[in-house]
Amino acid sequence: MSLPKIVDSHCHLDFPQLSEDLDAVLARARAAGVTRMVTICTKLRNLPQVQAIAEAHEGVFFAAGTHPMSVAEEPMVTVAELVGLAEHPKMVGIGESGLDYHYTAESKAAQQESLRLHIEAARQADLPLIIHARDADDDMARILTEEYRAGHFTCVMHCFSSGAGLARAALDLGFYLSMSGIAAFPKSAALRDIFRSAPQDRILLETDAPYLAPPPYRGKRNEPAYTVHTALVGAELFEMDPDAFAALTSANFDRLFRKAA
Repeated sequence: MSLPKIVDSHCHLDFPQLSEDLDAVLARARAAGVTRMVTICTKLRNLPQVQAIAEAHEGVFFAAGTHPMSVAEEPMVTVAELVGLAEHPKMVGIGESGLDYHYTAESKAAQQESLRLHIEAARQADLPLIIHARDADDDMARILTEEYRAGHFTCVMHCFSSGAGLARAALDLGFYLSMSGIAAFPKSAALRDIFRSAPQDRILLETDAPYLAPPPYRGKRNEPAYTVHTALVGAELFEMDPDAFAALTSANFDRLFRKAA
């Protein structure tokens, strides 16, 4: 089953699992109704490849930043660098940035510094911040709240799979939660409850491809076409017609990612 005009708000088309047959990946996405994708640069040294993909393909946009798990091994990003990159017509977001204490807790101080720099760049560029959070709920909620009080910015909690407390903190700041294939996993009932209780106008869809494929592809390479399967789960959660849910999440995407609207 295909749905009309779905947006995959977060994928990694430059990663070798997808780039090796990118034309076929994009063709399958469009056949499934996925008309727009945001491909995410996680290390600025990889930006040329990411940007080239967006420039070469209609409906593909990009975001750029330093992933928290890479902060320790990459040069510390600067606000001016990110704001300069944001002048590109197809760069629609800042990040992904954030905190990951699951795999890289030893660099938490540097991650927090990097996160605050990305937030300031999002403010100055007037682009949404794209947040990765893992096992860092308290620090993430605190930093986002502190920074929002210091100056407005917009934000999406990408591939949201954290606790209800961080969800509430983000939603209270007007931020968005992005639903990935994790929400479709059988053991994700608590996560589905979090999404079910969130405002409908604050939900996005994504794959995080090539990772986290939803059923029936779990354990295999993920790709943007599979956004459809997460959309079906979301429609069921909100007791909506699948077409209506696709349209709703696309409108939410347009509101947040204005340059890609």
